[in-house]
Amino acid sequence: MAALKRRGLDVAPFKVGPDFIDPGHHSRITGAVSRNLDGWMLPKSYNLKCFRKNASKADVAVAEGVMGLFDGYDGRSEAGSTAQMAKWLGLPVILVVSAKSMARSAAALVQGFERFDKDLTFAGVIFNNIGSKRHFEYLKEALEGNVKMLCLGSIPYDKVITMPERHLGLVTSQEHPLSGEYKDRLADHIEKNIDIKTLLDLLPEDKSTEEKFGDTDFTIKADVRIGLARDNAFCFYYQDNLNMLEKNGAQLVEFSPMDDRSLPENLDGIYLGGGYPELFAKQLSDNVSMRRQIKESSKKDMPVYGECGGFMYLCREICDTKGNSYPMAGCFPFATQMFTRLKSLGYREIKLVKDTLTGKRGETIRGHEFHYSEIKVPRDKNEDKNGDRNKVETVYNVSARAGIKKTDEGYLVNRTLGSYIHLHFGSRPEAAACFVEFCRNYKKESIYET
Repeated sequence: MAALKRRGLDVAPFKVGPDFIDPGHHSRITGAVSRNLDGWMLPKSYNLKCFRKNASKADVAVAEGVMGLFDGYDGRSEAGSTAQMAKWLGLPVILVVSAKSMARSAAALVQGFERFDKDLTFAGVIFNNIGSKRHFEYLKEALEGNVKMLCLGSIPYDKVITMPERHLGLVTSQEHPLSGEYKDRLADHIEKNIDIKTLLDLLPEDKSTEEKFGDTDFTIKADVRIGLARDNAFCFYYQDNLNMLEKNGAQLVEFSPMDDRSLPENLDGIYLGGGYPELFAKQLSDNVSMRRQIKESSKKDMPVYGECGGFMYLCREICDTKGNSYPMAGCFPFATQMFTRLKSLGYREIKLVKDTLTGKRGETIRGHEFHYSEIKVPRDKNEDKNGDRNKVETVYNVSARAGIKKTDEGYLVNRTLGSYIHLHFGSRPEAAACFVEFCRNYKKESIYET
């Protein structure tokens, strides 16, 4: 993306799968919003519309895959995989093969990928982590006569452009903004080692138009204000979720639970996305005025929605792996305990067992969860350590893979809904409309009371 951008091309970035971190880096590089595509969470029609609408505005589109090419929801189908999305969108695949400590065996690996799905089109292969020019020559020789796809180049290891990682993946773009010098080094590395011209010549022309795939749905004039938590602790949002809230009449007002001492004025609802509250637990905890205002808003029946990290912040406290405990907003009488190992990962489908901010009883919506913490429920889950009585209801019936059931989840206190699951409103657009309508009703109630 950096190399294409430096060539003067407008790049439309996409990410296959439910990841939040990679799209943030895409946007930093391209200056364009990176959209998530997902073959399991979202219908085919939604993916096609999202891609065509946004790709039609650019000179070239780049969709980063997820995991291995054929990896997805399970081992039996292609659902949720990069391969499925490539076929849906009619995109050729650049196969990236880590060739560290490999020579002729790399050809066998490439041949296997090439033959696995006859309906898939490949633009070519790029070898990653090569040790030397001679190593690359061995790899190219191994491909000759054994595979059909072109070798587009190789990526020698370069420590300088290696990006730092942590337990949920790469460090976020908020914490690790890419400097101009860094972007230039990325672009230089690609230009030097990859045949960009040949690659661009291989790409199919997208003859769709923005008008054909544009968003023609009616947009409601903004009449409610939803506070959107946005800082280093809360930065995991699907851009489509935010756009769908706006389409239904929400004005999103950003605030920082870390740095701002008070909520924005005249809010009708609050949305706290995921992120890394555990890394900034002390700073969040020290901001007592913000914590108190959010809890008071919850008690006053303002619609408040928290996902994963946002849910953790809405709980009573966060306990880290070193035995430290940090008070949080306390809307829910739970503590969340961090671990050094993964506690939950995977796609989820929820069925609502009660009317909530995200829909009506019986409706389903899809999402994903990925976290290193779990909740610790007190003996009486409706009472926190300060003696406050909060009626906590469990409102999600959660399904993981076919035939496997998770413990019921989704916690509701007043009009405050919290869960570890990141929902994608694209799986049920009515969810965004429902959230905004709850905020609209709260606004009417507040005006009436005044």
